[in-house]
Amino acid sequence: MNIALWVIQVILALAFAMSGIAKLSQPKEKLAEQMPWVNDFSQNTVRIIGALELLAAIGLILPAVTGILTFLTPLAALGLVLVMLGAIVTHLGRNEYPMVGVNVVLLILALIVVYGRFVSHPF
Repeated sequence: MNIALWVIQVILALAFAMSGIAKLSQPKEKLAEQMPWVNDFSQNTVRIIGALELLAAIGLILPAVTGILTFLTPLAALGLVLVMLGAIVTHLGRNEYPMVGVNVVLLILALIVVYGRFVSHPF
């Protein structure tokens, strides 16, 4: 189970690091080409979402690897659960149902990490 949790953590970290970096580094107009939902939010809000995603990606890996403040790993996953809940609400409101499926999968993976690192296999 520990190996499976690590695999999920790495997958989530890579996905959210890439997404977060894109939201932090690109103007909203360019992001809107691939993520039309950004038009519903200000540039600052999109950057805050990107920063949260990037911090969560770091939090999924760094504390676990260093053995320092390891309780931050499941908290980072819990943060991603909240981000995905917000994403699901946003995409449902925009009738972007295929994106809801992606968000649900990421939500489930993050919940697995939360449970796994808080309950079944903490560090």
